[in-house]
Amino acid sequence: MNRRDFIVSGLSVGVCTLEPALAQTGWADLFDGKTLNGWNRTGEANWRVEDGIIVADGGKSGYLVTPDHYRDLELQAEIWVDEIANSGIFFRCSDPQKVGAVNAYEANVFDTRSDPTFGTGAIVNVAKVDPKGGPLPKAGGKWNTMLITAKGDRFSFVFNGQTTVDNAHDNKYQDGPIALQYGTGIVKFRNIRLRRL
Repeated sequence: MNRRDFIVSGLSVGVCTLEPALAQTGWADLFDGKTLNGWNRTGEANWRVEDGIIVADGGKSGYLVTPDHYRDLELQAEIWVDEIANSGIFFRCSDPQKVGAVNAYEANVFDTRSDPTFGTGAIVNVAKVDPKGGPLPKAGGKWNTMLITAKGDRFSFVFNGQTTVDNAHDNKYQDGPIALQYGTGIVKFRNIRLRRL
């Protein structure tokens, strides 16, 4: 978001506006920074908004799910997790009431997964993490950026600027909602944006 200052009756008033590049290229914010409007809850996770950030902790697993369905897309988000957290973003969810890696694609954020090749940076059951010779990515204890691209049967995942999945192919799920996951630990999301392709 850009901050623009205007003078109103001698006072400087700051207004946040959608970045011109985002508005002109079809990007839309999925989170208003204040409420969970536009998201449906499933499961029993303790979702809330604190200081402009979506937060979940200390509860049972659950999801925030968009009411809209998407097929071809680019999705950007920032995520903060603690070292033990299990989270991620699901897309093309075929059953929005029972989201899981068996009926959707999961861009995973899970540093302590027993099989790390499908841990942070992977698309679970579709594409293992492939950091091109670098170390496996770790998300715990810091803000991280995610960029997920799905077009037809092709997918890519860029985590903190590093391509961890490149040109993976699968065609099990054709379209569906987006879902934010809370599994364990502490999970936070902000700056969630989507563009249809």
